[in-house]
Amino acid sequence: MPRVRLDLAYDGTDFAGWAAQPGLRTCQGVLEQALATVVRRPVRVTVAGRTDAGVHASGQVAHVDLDEAPDPRLAHRLSSLVPERDLVVRSVAVAPEGFDARFSAVHRRYEYRIQTRVADPLARRTSAFVPRALDDAAMQRAADVLVGLHDFAAFCKPREGATTIRSLQSFTWQRQGDLLVATVQADAFCHSMVRSLVGACVAVGEGRLGLAEAAALLDADGRSSAFRMMAAAGLTLVEVGYPADAELAAQAERARARRTADDVTAAAGA
Repeated sequence: MPRVRLDLAYDGTDFAGWAAQPGLRTCQGVLEQALATVVRRPVRVTVAGRTDAGVHASGQVAHVDLDEAPDPRLAHRLSSLVPERDLVVRSVAVAPEGFDARFSAVHRRYEYRIQTRVADPLARRTSAFVPRALDDAAMQRAADVLVGLHDFAAFCKPREGATTIRSLQSFTWQRQGDLLVATVQADAFCHSMVRSLVGACVAVGEGRLGLAEAAALLDADGRSSAFRMMAAAGLTLVEVGYPADAELAAQAERARARRTADDVTAAAGA
């Protein structure tokens, strides 16, 4: 039974998130329905990153186990079964041995786009509007102190049994005229973490939150109310990174190991 890699893009505006939910239109539900139509049996898809309602993707990755190698036309056939055209399968290929779309990944990279001063109606589906002056230099300083292996409990919606310890690999801000773009990369993200990280930086950029206060959030043991979580529309998953084929299975095994507070302490002392 070959494992098949699917590379996807979608406009999340009209989806209730990635994960299948009864009675709701979701990315997983639409994709699995299209696959079932083509292969004529129910299938289950595993995704690299479960995006929230309204969040977009240009570089999402998933896998599915099929009965035989995929037809070269499978990507086109699946895309054509989404009449709204807001989810596209960009490519389909037999995955290397040991590949797991979720656990083999070594990073996920998101971009968050903020319009300032003037709202562009053509960009309203893919960006947030903050009609205030933002100090992007201060926002970058705040981003810098958040990078590293930490417990991000202050930035995550709690989920029973899930860890909030993550390795934030990079967090940068770039101004393009009236557009501010955050690029955030981590080994993985917990629920709503990216939008919360961006929200904390925006609070610093507005002068509502000091740099020391932003840094102190890493010591919080629960979700913080010191900033507002940003709207879903500005967020796009742009890339999922994987190691060399020979390392895929080993990476999946490492990713399944739950991190603990001891890991954070060890990283801080290194």
